[in-house]
This record gives sequence, structure tokens and C-alpha cells, in this order.
Amino acid sequence: MRQLSLSSVSTSLLHWIYRLLMVSLAALAVLPFANASDTKHDELMQSVHQFLYQETQALGDEVVINLRPPSPHLSVCTNPAPFLTNQNETPLGRVSVGVRCGTDSQQVRYLQAEVDVIGSYMVAAVDIERGRQITPDMLGEKTGNLSDLSSRAITQADDIVGKVARQPIASGMTIQSHFIQAPLLVERGQRVKVIAEGDSFRVSREGEALNNGAMGEEVRVRFGSREVMSARVVERGTLMVDF
Repeated sequence: MRQLSLSSVSTSLLHWIYRLLMVSLAALAVLPFANASDTKHDELMQSVHQFLYQETQALGDEVVINLRPPSPHLSVCTNPAPFLTNQNETPLGRVSVGVRCGTDSQQVRYLQAEVDVIGSYMVAAVDIERGRQITPDMLGEKTGNLSDLSSRAITQADDIVGKVARQPIASGMTIQSHFIQAPLLVERGQRVKVIAEGDSFRVSREGEALNNGAMGEEVRVRFGSREVMSARVVERGTLMVDF
């Protein structure tokens, strides 16, 4: 059996300790750079996260936002000002968020996020026939992830009650905006009163409605055999022209 001297053992041990120390020092030297990379876009990420939360917190009881960080190679975004790339849609599910950077806001970046909101939405409690005006007892409420629903799903009963079903709606079905419409206050062929109103005058005439109309909608009205104009529905059988 080979015998090792005390001096050779000590030399080997010192060499091992030296190598361990060098590795530790190298790791410590890299660590600040890794942390700097991780925190480089903190202000941008926090700004976008807060923006999405403010846009969605009123939709439900719980909001979960998963935000994809920007590339670490990008420069820092100063004075981030987030905005929705699609202003006409509620930010649910996969969302693209634009961010204007800098004091002049000329630099724009785009971040991707996944937004889930747990909240309630409206369903039909009974079968609703086409043409029926919807009352509160026809509605039920369910709770779930709103991002799993159609963007047209309705979450508030007030947006449904008083409207008319445009199609049959089966019990349990999620009610969507294109399933319903405001009740008609003017029908095609109906004799209607048209009021013209300005700063110092108010006159009215009778004519024939050429199309259907609900509250606030434009309806074409014919007077006599040739004159046709458009007016806004303000109440049943009555329209108004604004000057």
C-alpha cells in the first residue's frame, strides 16, 4: 500500500481549498451582473402589471396577470406609459400592451401578457324565445374564468334586462351581446312624429318610418312622395333632428 507523507496531504488539501475559493469568488463576481439583468426592466414590468390590474380589477373578484418580460438586451424604458393596442376589447386572455418610453414618448415597445379574471357572468335561467323581452327572473349567474368566455359575453344583468331576444336562447347558455337588442320604438311603415329643434325654434312634422329603430338609433323618414331625411329615435313613435 502506498504511503502518503503529511506534507503531500497538506499540499493537496491546500490546493483543493484554493480551487474552491477561486470558484466561489468567480460566482460572487458574476452574481451582481445577473441581479442587474433581472432588475433592469423592473420599472417597466411593474408599470404594465399595475396598468392591467387597474383595467381589469372591476371585472371580478380575482385577477391573475402573467407578464412576459422583455429581452434583456433592450435598453431601459424610462417613464413607461402603457396603453392597450386594442381599445375596443376588454383585456382578457392573451393581451398585447404597448408602452411609450422616454420623456418624449416616441419610443414604443410591446409586451405580451396572459390575464385571467375570476368573476360572475350572466346565463339564461330558462329557455327564452326569440322576440321575448327579458326580465330579471329569466337570468341566472355563474362564476368562472372570464377569459375562457367569448369577448361578447355579458357580465351585468342591467345590460340585459329590458332587452329583446334576437334569437332563441337555451337555458344555461351564456348570454352574449349579439343575442339581444334594445326594444323597437319605431317600426317600418309606422306613422311617426319628427321634431326639429334649434336654439330658437321647435317644429314637428309627421312622416312614414322607412326602417325599424330602437332608442338612439337613426331612422329614415319619408314626407310626402319625395322628401326623405334621417332622424334619431327619442321615444316610442317620436324622432328628433338636431341642428
